[in-house]
Amino acid sequence: MAVSVLTQKKSMPEGNAVDKLLAATAEEMDGVNRLILSRAESHVDMVPELARYLIESGGKRLRPMLTVAAALLFGKGAGNEVNFAAAVEFMHNATLLHDDVVDESDMRRGKPAARMVWGNKASILVGDFLLGQAFMMMVETGDIEALGVLSSASAVMAEGEVFQLAKTGDLTTTEADYTEVIRAKTAILFKAACEVGAMSGGADGEGRAALAQYGLELGNAFQLVDDALDYGGSSGALGKNVGDDLREGKMTLPVILALAEGSEAERATIANALGKIEASDLEVSQVVAIFERHDTLNRTLQKARAHADAAVEALSVLPESEMKTILADVVRHSVSRAF
Repeated sequence: MAVSVLTQKKSMPEGNAVDKLLAATAEEMDGVNRLILSRAESHVDMVPELARYLIESGGKRLRPMLTVAAALLFGKGAGNEVNFAAAVEFMHNATLLHDDVVDESDMRRGKPAARMVWGNKASILVGDFLLGQAFMMMVETGDIEALGVLSSASAVMAEGEVFQLAKTGDLTTTEADYTEVIRAKTAILFKAACEVGAMSGGADGEGRAALAQYGLELGNAFQLVDDALDYGGSSGALGKNVGDDLREGKMTLPVILALAEGSEAERATIANALGKIEASDLEVSQVVAIFERHDTLNRTLQKARAHADAAVEALSVLPESEMKTILADVVRHSVSRAF
């Protein structure tokens, strides 16, 4: 039986699950945040300027918090979770910088994307700098096994992005293709973040596997909700423009389901707007109306719920604890934001 321990050193606030996770990891995340800011420094002025612009732009740092939470859940580690959490955040932000260039995105977290301020070349190069720093922080722990988990995740994430790029605007994209894209580009980092946190906390094999599966399922649910919200949310909540995925030609599940089941006229409407950067709000709304007729947004969210349930189930092998409850509630919150 995997052992789970949460040191009762913080009183949990009232509020949603993420607020409780913030409170439960506050002390350790102070150290993570200091490390993140210090490792974003460089004698080349543009590097810290651009890096800090993205790092300080309002993201909740959910992934590194999960790394810390997983370590606290088992509570036997030597403190490597701080380095791993900072590395996870750098990997995530490097991916965002690269993605915005590939997708030609104008907005990120409700602000102009870094590429709109410093240009594409600088965004790519600073993303590379962040990846380099991430691997340096991993190496400094001396934990080769955890380094393997995170470096493998980095490679899989790159493969996922390339696969998504290859499928851009491809009307033959299948649901299985989509499932592989979100597993590789999003869920794998959630998985790695939770797994190395558990390893740092001294988890046994069962506990490590449980947290890895929890992270994978949470990541899948998280991306499915994001892909539904792209057509059903608001620009303020999304931090980007509604319908950007359509304009960028991304073959997300709502699109795939509608193409598979729609009439010839409906498929033509979707195809005409897909990948059209200048698609009007009217064109986007016409596509959303097709989604509503075929219930593809709700069906996407139902799949998100199924992954969320699987994430909670993955924790069932662990003894009851306050942190286990918080982690389960974080999953439910990540899905509830769509309703």
